[in-house]
Amino acid sequence: MQVDPLYEALLDDVSKYITKKEDLDKIEKAYLLAKSKHTGQMRRSGEPYIIHPVAVTRILAGLNAGPNTLVAGLLHDIVEDTDVTFDDLTQMFGKDVASLIDGVTKLTKLSFNQEGTQSDNHQKMLLAMARDIRVVIIKIADRLHNMRTLDFMPKDKQVRIASETLEIYAPLAHRLGLFRIKAELEDRSLRYTDPGMYYKVNNLIKLKMEQREHSIELVIENIKTMFKEYDLNQYEIKGRIKNIYSIYKKMVKNNRDFEDIYDLLAVRIIVDKVENCYQALGLIHANYTPIPRRFKDYIAVPKPNLYQSLHTTVLANDGTLFEVQIRTKEMDDIAENGIAAHWAYKENKAYSKEKEQFEIAEKLKWYGELLKMSEDDDDRDGGSESFVETVKSDILSANVYIFTPKGQVVELPKGSTPIDFAFRIHTDLGTRMVGAIVNDRIVPLEYELKTGDIISIKINKNSSGPSDDWLKIAKSSHARHKIKGFLNKKNKDFLVQSGKDQLEKEFIANKITQSLDDNFVKKNFEKNMISTLSDLYHEIGKNTISVKTVINKIVQPEVDKEAMLQKQMEKATRQIIAQSETGVIVDGLTNPQLKLANCCTPVLNDEVAGYVTKGSGIVIHRLDCPNLSEYDKNRLIPAYWGKNVTRKFGTWVKLVGTTRDSLISEVITTINALGISILEMNAVSNTKLESTVKLKVSVANFDELSKLIANLHKVSQVYQIERDIR
Repeated sequence: MQVDPLYEALLDDVSKYITKKEDLDKIEKAYLLAKSKHTGQMRRSGEPYIIHPVAVTRILAGLNAGPNTLVAGLLHDIVEDTDVTFDDLTQMFGKDVASLIDGVTKLTKLSFNQEGTQSDNHQKMLLAMARDIRVVIIKIADRLHNMRTLDFMPKDKQVRIASETLEIYAPLAHRLGLFRIKAELEDRSLRYTDPGMYYKVNNLIKLKMEQREHSIELVIENIKTMFKEYDLNQYEIKGRIKNIYSIYKKMVKNNRDFEDIYDLLAVRIIVDKVENCYQALGLIHANYTPIPRRFKDYIAVPKPNLYQSLHTTVLANDGTLFEVQIRTKEMDDIAENGIAAHWAYKENKAYSKEKEQFEIAEKLKWYGELLKMSEDDDDRDGGSESFVETVKSDILSANVYIFTPKGQVVELPKGSTPIDFAFRIHTDLGTRMVGAIVNDRIVPLEYELKTGDIISIKINKNSSGPSDDWLKIAKSSHARHKIKGFLNKKNKDFLVQSGKDQLEKEFIANKITQSLDDNFVKKNFEKNMISTLSDLYHEIGKNTISVKTVINKIVQPEVDKEAMLQKQMEKATRQIIAQSETGVIVDGLTNPQLKLANCCTPVLNDEVAGYVTKGSGIVIHRLDCPNLSEYDKNRLIPAYWGKNVTRKFGTWVKLVGTTRDSLISEVITTINALGISILEMNAVSNTKLESTVKLKVSVANFDELSKLIANLHKVSQVYQIERDIR
């Protein structure tokens, strides 16, 4: 192979830790294949496409990734952009490499998948991570290089890609402990999502560095003199500056002035062993004034991404506030490269993907939780939006650390309660819990857990389980999802029995001996999306299908086909009209005065009846409208829907959910996504943090309304939806 500067640069990075000829040959083979297949393809920047996979692979080499991961990095776009197949890759490089490329290819397609929602895409990414964490490491490296070249994209794509990076990729890099990558992703994204603040913060940092540079140099010299005096010789010391995005968050989201950010400037001290970390800390506190409540011991209690260090903020003699970070060399490697420092490739060490995944799950508690969620049918069956929300709120954003009685650390979202803890440990523990003991004292279920709390859960196997109130107490999406599932099943069982009891009572009253089965239900109620006897009982229990409707289906007289034909012919000759105002037909009337009831707001394909009013014509009600039972039955007449009805129908829907800022916007987004118009809306909240939203929507028919209600059920923390009776 003749000299190729691009490959030589890659080889320089790789050969620092990979020396086996067979591994280097495999990487060279992958490079030559990628270069050959991508020949003629160009990036938006005008550069040859091969530059991108090489750049991605060099980022992976910086993390000391193994040969197969590097090969997958070189070939991560080859299936999507060329004629190479997965079978070809399996034959040339083995199943492990082909599997990695397959995973990355599927993730790459997510941004262009118009059929699924962003929640679907994010769920696929998180599940891919659960199957093989290397896939997401490659994808993060791919995203990093794309962010470095984002200037060549159209402005709308720049903002969309940068926003997605801040929402998903940067938090994942943070959770994996990839600090440098996370910081670069955040800073580059901010330049597109809020360029004004990006340049403002950047200029403030440069100005502050010029003002404080001498101060930091003086502090470092003083620390060196101090350490020498106390024979602390094995150390490295350097200054650092906080990244732009982290300062931006404190200024914008925490509403703080630039001057009030204590840890803008920092001194990092790296020593040879743990005991010297604490010795160095003692010397720092003895010679500088420590700021109260600014000391954190992450060595004793590491962060979920394995980060360990001592942090303290002190006041220098000239009045400068600065942060000091103290840790060992091994801790510093993990602080920079996170989990990559653990799975960094080491030659002559046996490799197993399964063993690696297990070790990572053991070290990263949050990753173990992700594995558990990805295998939990309840969590996955709740829908992609629910799954992603649970992972993002309960795992990616968690920041309270609780201890079990055995000393195991459990991470939960800030504000979590004993209920959240119980469900995080196991669903059965949550559904059977009757109380909690925190730090050796009994606490209420509403107690807000704090970092360092030691908690044990009291259970009773005869407990009736969670109540509706628990939904208002639980903080984590995971716990609320499990509680909802329990209540839905409990409520459904109750409603099914209630519906069955009502129907059996009506059977006795009407002396009906016929037994019902699923075939009867399908024949008569499939258009209502009811296909089993149990579902029919459930709908009767919910009062969406009346018992009388079922009875009428059973006792209706035998149809005389000749009489029916004669009736149809007579109907045709009378030119019975389906009024455009209602779409409803009443037999025997050629031009009736019809009006849709305001109380139950029927829509096309609802089962309906007419009520003859005094002087106001005929009002069309749904058969299950409670007002019908109050009317004179002698004034009720049959009514049905005409054909080819094209008008829209306004009808009311009521939903109840937990009060939160984004509830209304998510409901509106869901409705708009279905192309349905909102005619009226009102919402009220009570002191129990419960919101009731009533919407008048414009729909074409019953099926469209049913689809809307099904989609509204997917909105997070909405636990009751029904058609509203005014």
